[in-house]
Amino acid sequence: MRPADPGTADRPGCPVRHDGTVALHGPQFTEDPAGLYRRMRAEHGPVVPIELEGGVPAWFVGDYREINEVCGDPRVFARAPHRWRHWDRVPEGWSLLPYVAAQPSMGFTEGDEYRTRVEIFADVLGGYDQFELQAHCEQHADRLIDGFATGGEAELIAQYADALPLYVLAQVCGVAPEQTEGLVHDMTGSIGGGDSTAALDRIVRRMHSMVAAKRENPGPDLTSRMLRHQDRVTDEQIAYDMLITMTAGHLTVAHWIGNTMRLMLTDERFAIGLAGGRRSVGQALNEVLWEETPTQNYIGRYATQDVQLGGRLIRAGDMLVLGLAAGNTDPRIRPGSYADSVGNNAFLSFGIGDRGCPHPAPEVAETIARAGIEVLLDRLPDIRLAVPPGELRWIPSVWMRGLTALPVRFSPSYVVGA
Repeated sequence: MRPADPGTADRPGCPVRHDGTVALHGPQFTEDPAGLYRRMRAEHGPVVPIELEGGVPAWFVGDYREINEVCGDPRVFARAPHRWRHWDRVPEGWSLLPYVAAQPSMGFTEGDEYRTRVEIFADVLGGYDQFELQAHCEQHADRLIDGFATGGEAELIAQYADALPLYVLAQVCGVAPEQTEGLVHDMTGSIGGGDSTAALDRIVRRMHSMVAAKRENPGPDLTSRMLRHQDRVTDEQIAYDMLITMTAGHLTVAHWIGNTMRLMLTDERFAIGLAGGRRSVGQALNEVLWEETPTQNYIGRYATQDVQLGGRLIRAGDMLVLGLAAGNTDPRIRPGSYADSVGNNAFLSFGIGDRGCPHPAPEVAETIARAGIEVLLDRLPDIRLAVPPGELRWIPSVWMRGLTALPVRFSPSYVVGA
């Protein structure tokens, strides 16, 4: 990393900053982001000036080495969004605002505070009983499948993949059973259109209520365990850390389940697995993290000074978007297809460096995703896609990569809870 040479500073109207800007939104991006990432790398290099939805400017970091460079130097590429110099460019109702606006959660902190918060979170999550987690996953999976097993058809995203991680995480975090249905409804509504602001406000209130309830009546859940560190974190911080645990865990795992089921239902290499074996589930989960990773981009690093990165001048206060999916296909670290990556876990899907997804969160996510798919295949062994693969559509999101729907058919099955 080297400071920018003032003599190379770009000027208003420079083609790199304007004519070369790539729109990271719209139908072309939604349907084939991998193709766009390849073209961006070939035509613009590892760091590309982009336009986010609403005409908001940022820099896209799409190569493995440059992503590591950004993540490895929090002094120059910081996390706190108050550093961003383009807040005046944000349009009213900007859909990406929930991912950019500062919150009291650990994800928006820096320095010693961040390290303290992550240390507490890792200790709390690492102490959760993994056998109990597995049991929660299987119980909720069976209950959700019971809701459509006898009908012979289902829409797996709305009826299963979206719901399963929410129910599991609600139980793990300590949400009261009578509050769970309302929370699941609002969590889905906060990202699915409608009055998302009102839904998010209700979620925040529920998190604060949960913290207060656990202070009076603690249990084996994450919130109660967080409260044991009350000399280092406040109730508000705990509430927001539980909120980010649920939102990030929900979206990542839901799309991981959906994308993996899509792969297994459309690729003949996994047909044996669908016929009754489990050998291919882990391989499919791993392949998705390389090829269709749920978190395809991560929004929110801000340059603290003028600096050169990938041959580009990054101005102090500029926003950087980390292209995790693009970095996974960087030919310098993975020249071939997934066949060359079997058993390789060097993907960027959970981030990298000290600001990557805190340990053991990736393992918890995999437990939920794997259990969800294995229970589904056990219960519905002849499950098959109900529409041609070409009719499946992706959500229009710069952040996440997932399907809008996954309709399936199967032989009507028994109900476990009957």
